[in-house]
Amino acid sequence: MKPDRLNAFTDGVLAIAITIMVLELRVPQADSLAALKPALPLLAAYALSFVNVGIFWSNHHHMLMAARRIDGRALMANLVLLFFLTFVPFVIRWIGEAGLTRFPVAAYGVILVGASFGYTALEQALVAVEGPNGPVKAAVGRDFKGKVSLAMYLTAVPLALFVSVWPAIGLYVAVALMWLVPDRRFERAIAD
Repeated sequence: MKPDRLNAFTDGVLAIAITIMVLELRVPQADSLAALKPALPLLAAYALSFVNVGIFWSNHHHMLMAARRIDGRALMANLVLLFFLTFVPFVIRWIGEAGLTRFPVAAYGVILVGASFGYTALEQALVAVEGPNGPVKAAVGRDFKGKVSLAMYLTAVPLALFVSVWPAIGLYVAVALMWLVPDRRFERAIAD
């Protein structure tokens, strides 16, 4: 099957997830900057989550533009990716109610780990269906950034639980910043 329907389905699911994320934000009850201060952790979690979901969506979009076809394994891997990304609004709400505390911050990392595994499984499924000489394999290469990102997420979870939330949050932000640098691998593969 062609990847167009999978791409459209993913677009719709992620659009809903982002919409739900913004609905979790509470409007301050007073009209002052001081009234906004208690909401800053939640606003920061929303901003980071918006960037993270956007990064997954952008890379997913480019990867499927390079793919020529998909199979059932790719569909299942995509569902794993979406399963975890749709949990982002839940964790944002938890952070909004509990604050930047160890369990919600660690849960945020668990969701990013799961989404990373889903994305990697989708890459591998697309490579398997197209073969080692296909454009997805050519674009993915050794996937250094993906492996480093996963290692950073896996490090952040126990840091949040057993050390401090701040180094974990720092790792989440660092990964997002690393991916904000445009990744041209799939664009080059599509052009070739």
